[in-house]
Amino acid sequence: MKKEKAKKGFRIEHDSLGEKKVPEWAYYGIQTVRAIENFPISGMGPRPEFIRATALIKKAAALANMDIGKLDNRRGKVIAQAAGEVAEGLWHDHFMVDVFQAGAGTSHHMNANEVIANRANELLGGKRGDYSLVHPNDHVNMSQSTNDVFPTAMRIAAIFAIEAPLNPWHAKENENLMNELQRLIDALMEKGREFDGIIKSGRTHLQDAVPVRLGQEFTAYAVAVKRAGDEIRREARRLHELGIGGSAVGTGINTHPDYRKRVIHHLCKLTGLKFSGSKDLIASTQSMGVFVSLSGKLRVLAVELIRIANDLRLLSSGPRTGLAEIRLPAVQPGSSIMPGKVNPVMAEVLDMVGFQVIGNDTAITLAAQAGQLELNVMMPVINYNLLQSIHLLTNVIKVFTERCVKGITADEARCQELAERSSGLATILNPVIGYEAAARLAKEAIATNKSVRDLVVEKCILTREEADKILDPYRMTQP
Repeated sequence: MKKEKAKKGFRIEHDSLGEKKVPEWAYYGIQTVRAIENFPISGMGPRPEFIRATALIKKAAALANMDIGKLDNRRGKVIAQAAGEVAEGLWHDHFMVDVFQAGAGTSHHMNANEVIANRANELLGGKRGDYSLVHPNDHVNMSQSTNDVFPTAMRIAAIFAIEAPLNPWHAKENENLMNELQRLIDALMEKGREFDGIIKSGRTHLQDAVPVRLGQEFTAYAVAVKRAGDEIRREARRLHELGIGGSAVGTGINTHPDYRKRVIHHLCKLTGLKFSGSKDLIASTQSMGVFVSLSGKLRVLAVELIRIANDLRLLSSGPRTGLAEIRLPAVQPGSSIMPGKVNPVMAEVLDMVGFQVIGNDTAITLAAQAGQLELNVMMPVINYNLLQSIHLLTNVIKVFTERCVKGITADEARCQELAERSSGLATILNPVIGYEAAARLAKEAIATNKSVRDLVVEKCILTREEADKILDPYRMTQP
């Protein structure tokens, strides 16, 4: 089925505020037109997984309303078919409302209701804009409110982005945050094994410290990323508790007693995910706490990634005037004026994404606390920032893994040289000659530009054999 978009002609639609021209080709209707006119803010529309989540809710609601006898099968089947088409990726270009829009997401919700209603009317042989057969509010929106549909779609869309494919029917790759994170963890662990025998100087406060193996540093990076990912996965499980069925304020007004159970049943079947109903629908309508918590876990991941990126920038600094213990892959020229310069661009872009995620977390926190009484009307900005954070992290982790981490090489000779010159080697002498004497030795090594090993032999503190045994850097990297 091909998308249809003949850009000419108009039809007239009306709502409670009056009449408006709607493009003849559009599946959306008058309320979407008003939102397009009212909110020319960012030029950004809803993400595909959010459209898909909204459409799946609409399909599940139609099936549930047929189950309980509220919606006749003739209308219900075409609503379910139209919503299914949207969920599969059709008609997404008819979702036109800016991400910054009317509070609570009513504009996006009505955009979905209108698209599905007009497509359903078309399937019944009717015309777009003639809602006598299927009405956006009376039929597509039966038993629903923006106030339970929008936050439910937020939850499902976030789950899709974190740990499920964008479109299981058509996706070429299962790209989501958890999969890309695992690829990064695997790549860091592989570098940990590859570099395990390379001794280098440890550094604390950016000053010489006791030796460490380069492989230990990379393994530690992998562990930190895994811990952050595990926290995100645990927090994402809370998204499976849905407030759908709460209707306007969480009381379930205008819904059948069995509707809530049936709509969740159908959502589970449609998505293959295990959802449950919220234990308190009013709390689910009022509170955005689950999104604040999840965003906080994304912030932790961003902080860890920023730290790792900055370490790689330091360790690869140079190549002549810095640490130069590792080499990052050269992926593009680094300067418009300095010939031959290559910059750590993949680490730099990882930093920038991390900063954006931290900023998004602040916006989400402020929006969540701005909820009042029975509803938080700031849901659109929470949704936008949360999904943007997930997708930015997914994309940047993918390229950082493939175009940076997997291609890192080590300069073993450079690592060994700096490890031998480090004044931190004096630490191993504490049990032999005492802290004060070891401190004097370290200061003398710095002042004379001699190694600690050479000084202890020169001063007859240790024999060469004893020095080689006691000051073996590899032994210092384990208990």
